[in-house]
Amino acid sequence: MSKNMKQELVPELRFPAFENAEGWSSPQLGEISDRITKKVGDRKLTTVSITAGKGFVSQAEKFSRDISGKQYKNYIVLKAGEFSYNKGNSKTFQQGAVYRLKEFEEVAAPNAFISFRFKTGYVPDFYKGYFDNNYHGRQILKFITSGARSDGLLNIRPDDFFSIILPTPVDREEQQKIADCLSSLDELITAHIQKHQALQSYKKGLVQNLFPSEGESVPTLRFPEFWDTGEWVLYSLGEKVKLLSGFPFKSQDISGDPSGIPLMRGINITEGFIRHSPKIDRFFLGDAVPLEKYRLNVNDLIIGMDGSKVGKNSAIVTEKDAGSLLIQRVARLRSKRESTIQFIFQHIHSRKFHSYVDRINTSSGIPHISAKQINEFEICFPPVGGEQQKIAECLSSVDDLIAAQAQKIEELKAHKKGLMQQLFPKIDGE
Repeated sequence: MSKNMKQELVPELRFPAFENAEGWSSPQLGEISDRITKKVGDRKLTTVSITAGKGFVSQAEKFSRDISGKQYKNYIVLKAGEFSYNKGNSKTFQQGAVYRLKEFEEVAAPNAFISFRFKTGYVPDFYKGYFDNNYHGRQILKFITSGARSDGLLNIRPDDFFSIILPTPVDREEQQKIADCLSSLDELITAHIQKHQALQSYKKGLVQNLFPSEGESVPTLRFPEFWDTGEWVLYSLGEKVKLLSGFPFKSQDISGDPSGIPLMRGINITEGFIRHSPKIDRFFLGDAVPLEKYRLNVNDLIIGMDGSKVGKNSAIVTEKDAGSLLIQRVARLRSKRESTIQFIFQHIHSRKFHSYVDRINTSSGIPHISAKQINEFEICFPPVGGEQQKIAECLSSVDDLIAAQAQKIEELKAHKKGLMQQLFPKIDGE
């Protein structure tokens, strides 16, 4: 490595105690770690796999069974604190994921993984930051000469993997300082994820108690002012809303030019939200006058009618998306009363509706639900409109808390990513 290259290996951001310290060294992974090759043999250990975005999980959890078979004896003994590289590509890590074992004390890892431990004097959690940020993937990309093999693994040789460069502070204390900083952020993110999960569980419990159970006409839990208002009444959705399927636009009329009228497509709808990006947004550049009935209003409920998450992808239209044109394979439910739509939305997001969709999807083709089937879905409504509104407001407020918590998690992840980009220096080829 040239002298100039060494001078460039200084991060943009350093802790005050190390601002005047020398530049970082640039060792290859193979110089600062040892490959682990010890086989399990006859020992009985938990077999594991790696799930991108999560880390190590038992094969029993991931595949509902142990898939090691006759290969078990060739699995590698991996201990807590050691690392494995899974050569399987994923959406999160297209060149494979590297994780440090923290979920178990000792496991049997597939010998298809490349496993290793860092040598004495190097802080493992410091290097974990590199792997979390896919630093390895950007470097080994040049070694991938073909797609995944028949077993789904990328063609990466161990020598190529261990040749990746991991810029390293000369002072071990600087390594530790960075590791501690990132670990504290990870702990904060984990705490917020747990809070998000707790809110989701809380809402699930509310839904189960605020709506009557199957075959019942009165919920377990009611607001005090509605205790004596009587039984709920069963209606089909078609009796409560006006449903419209979207217009079948021709492909030549659909454009990526944002000067046109926004189209509301199934891909824009996710679980409870409407999402946008230049990659998925499309627009109509023609005359929209004949299509006015397909324009969306605030508080319209829209449901994706096909795809792997059919029945789960639904959202309520806000000011941001009002005026968009509804495209085919998306259903719009409209009511004069906002509380009715909010109440129905909570049912559409319930296990009852999801189970209903699963029952009617018996073909082996693309999962699909028709307008007729949506209209036929039955919901119990309270006899007094005020109770309906009270329930809708209660659950919507919890939805707001869940959404705010999810946003907080994304902000923390973005903060961590930005911090890592400043705490670690760039090398040529990045």
